[in-house]
Amino acid sequence: MTTSTALLFADLTGVAVFAASGASAAVAKRLDLFGVVFVGVVAALGGGIFRDLVIDEVPPLAFADWRYAAAAAVTAAAVFRLHPQLARLRTTVLVLDAAGLGLFTVTGTLKALDAHVPAVGACLIGMITAIGGGLGRDLLTGEIPVVLRREIYAVAALAGSIVVALLSTYGLARAAPLTAAATFVFLLRLISLRRRWSAPVATLRPPRTGTRGPQG
Repeated sequence: MTTSTALLFADLTGVAVFAASGASAAVAKRLDLFGVVFVGVVAALGGGIFRDLVIDEVPPLAFADWRYAAAAAVTAAAVFRLHPQLARLRTTVLVLDAAGLGLFTVTGTLKALDAHVPAVGACLIGMITAIGGGLGRDLLTGEIPVVLRREIYAVAALAGSIVVALLSTYGLARAAPLTAAATFVFLLRLISLRRRWSAPVATLRPPRTGTRGPQG
């Protein structure tokens, strides 16, 4: 399997996983078929469209290659049809989202590096590619985006993109190491959820309400 074929397979797998994540979230919000498919497509393609526009790949693959939109729409429709058999949708969404996060981190970073974006920029593009779909999904379903909460989400994607950039620098950007990088992001996200790891937040102190003594 060539590198381009492997990237296409990983990209389409990420599309399907994020489409399932978006569709599951939409089902949980009791949206109709169109709403479920629309949210699934936005979740699946949003990050990739951003990536392609930034690296000047126009039109984005989501529009130029019918397989991307088809994979997203078919997966979302399948989730809508099969949702009675999907137990505990919240857990399903979280696991699928973590898997999509890992896959899109790897493909986004690699595509940026292939477009000769410097390593730091490629890491940022990889991170935004990974979190873009989840951001769109949460906004459309009326949730505070995961990336804005205390949870380890964008940090996991950024860590994974740094691993991919290092692998590429040392000539190790092959299937097995890249799979390990995607798995690293996936596990980091799930472990952080399990152990309730979070980024620090500002401590809000109540305003001082000291009383003044009588003045004479």
